Amino acid sequence: MQPLIDNARTFGQRPEEFARLAQGQSPEVLFITCADSRVVPALITGARPGQLFELRTAGNIVPPYGSAAPSGEAATIEYAVEVLGVRHIVVCGHSHCGAVGAVVRGDDLDAVPAVRDWLAHAAEEPVCSDPADPTVAEAVQHHVLTQLLRLRSYPCVGKRLDSGRLRLHGWYYEVHTGAVREHRAATDSFEAL
Repeated sequence: MQPLIDNARTFGQRPEEFARLAQGQSPEVLFITCADSRVVPALITGARPGQLFELRTAGNIVPPYGSAAPSGEAATIEYAVEVLGVRHIVVCGHSHCGAVGAVVRGDDLDAVPAVRDWLAHAAEEPVCSDPADPTVAEAVQHHVLTQLLRLRSYPCVGKRLDSGRLRLHGWYYEVHTGAVREHRAATDSFEAL
């Protein structure tokens, strides 16, 4: 913790670098990814402050639209699309994902009921021909595509997609190599960016 505190103490000593941020934000991208500490959107993309609007959830899950109670995830998506006018949404899954792995393996999550209930939002069980594969690559990629479909059910997303003002992207990040792959509709596969 101490290195983080030390950096935070010196971080604000360069106010000229951040003054323009006080005027507001206009990111082009909503980046939806896992809360996993090994996945750092700004590091992966090279984004500077103000360039990415981020939504981080366990397993990069996009909950169903219109559930009984509003969710922070739905509010973040709606704000990014309707208020900030983002032009791209990236759903980025990653290798070695504990959330997707737990779903694939059917782990007993009774000791963590909030996690268990959240992972129920993963929709259908991600496809995985080898549940013993620690990267769970196939399952994570399938899961990313499921979340992209789920996003399309959000009225604000659907409206912007129909008008051509929004594009969706499915990414897969390998934590063990740093490689990023994007889903290509033409080949229905994840390929290098």
